[in-house]
Amino acid sequence: MKNIFTSAIVVIAFIFNAATQAQSQSPKLENSLLWEVSGNGLSKPSYLYGTIHMICSGDYFLSEKTKKAFDASEKLVLEINFNDPKEMAELQQLAMGKEPLSKRLSPEQLAKLDVILKKSAGLTIQQVDSFSLMTVMSLISMKTFGCADLKFYEMDFSESAKKRKEQIVGLETVKSQFKSLEDAYSDSEMIAMLEESDAEETKQLVTDYKQENLEDLYKITTAENIMNAKAKKYMLDERNINWVKTLPDMMKKESLFVAVGSAHLAGDLGVINLLKKAGYTVKPVMN
Repeated sequence: MKNIFTSAIVVIAFIFNAATQAQSQSPKLENSLLWEVSGNGLSKPSYLYGTIHMICSGDYFLSEKTKKAFDASEKLVLEINFNDPKEMAELQQLAMGKEPLSKRLSPEQLAKLDVILKKSAGLTIQQVDSFSLMTVMSLISMKTFGCADLKFYEMDFSESAKKRKEQIVGLETVKSQFKSLEDAYSDSEMIAMLEESDAEETKQLVTDYKQENLEDLYKITTAENIMNAKAKKYMLDERNINWVKTLPDMMKKESLFVAVGSAHLAGDLGVINLLKKAGYTVKPVMN
């Protein structure tokens, strides 16, 4: 159980980063996970890369174009800096519930969660009682991939940056991301989402990711059972807008490699379109 929990705390911050709701009003994006940002006074280009966060080792890939862009960059920018011991300590603390689930949830909610856990993860309420609902969701999310050897893109980028002695920074903190999650979802909404967890949907997500199809990745995560208007505001829109306020000053100083969840790139309020509106040239790197 300890090993499961250790893996789960890494996944917690990734759970909703690929989810959004409203269909894009911006022009259709080309099939590429990697995008170059230039112009608007930049002396060097920076790069945006959309991740799926976690994926089975057998499906993991990193294209040559991405390796070249990473090597050409001078600083790694992630949603959260997992190389910061303080952030990891905060993540581990928040992974534990403020109170046991058996006290936090109603009998009806506990009964639903118990059925979900047994069906999808082979666990019981008693085994996860001290965890936060987010930790439980992360455990179930991991199970939908159907493998025991998950790899994490952000962690691999971090390891590569550390070997190069390259600085790693986060666009936000663990605490602020958890606040967004708490504002976005009630306990009942989270349990309803868990009831809809689907291995087939995850399989399709991986297929679209391997094809670098941002538009289809965006569409598959726009189901009503993923996000309502409130959740979209806190999980996507506000965070994307805040990131695009932060990135310009950083890009002026050095070339960045910015790796965030793929769905943060697409859509009218996606990072790609927001940077274009801010005057930057943002184009796909096709090879």
